[in-house]
Amino acid sequence: MQAIDRTDLPVAVEGNGVEFRTARVGDMSIGWMRLPAGADLRPAVAGLPGDLCPCPHWGYLISGELVMHGADGASTYEAGQAFYWGPGHAPEALTDCEYVDFSPSEELEAVVRHIRGG
Repeated sequence: MQAIDRTDLPVAVEGNGVEFRTARVGDMSIGWMRLPAGADLRPAVAGLPGDLCPCPHWGYLISGELVMHGADGASTYEAGQAFYWGPGHAPEALTDCEYVDFSPSEELEAVVRHIRGG
């Protein structure tokens, strides 16, 4: 068994107030995201299929409120909600927010490479 603190995870993406930390745990990866109010990640995922993140995520919104944009429209999530975001999404923070999620490692790593420009 293992407990993981946010600061135990290495930073994968950082800039403009966005902080995404992640590490593999078996075939899945844990991710810890902090987004400042107004952060819109749609430009970061442009160029991926449908210009949206193709990786599924299961998680929990710790604080704040965000809109998840998808091909079929947008849905709002708020602190205290568990979520499943299937392939084809991009978040926009309405307030400062923080969430933790779990994703298939290989799929997540491909998205991180794209965002980093590599």
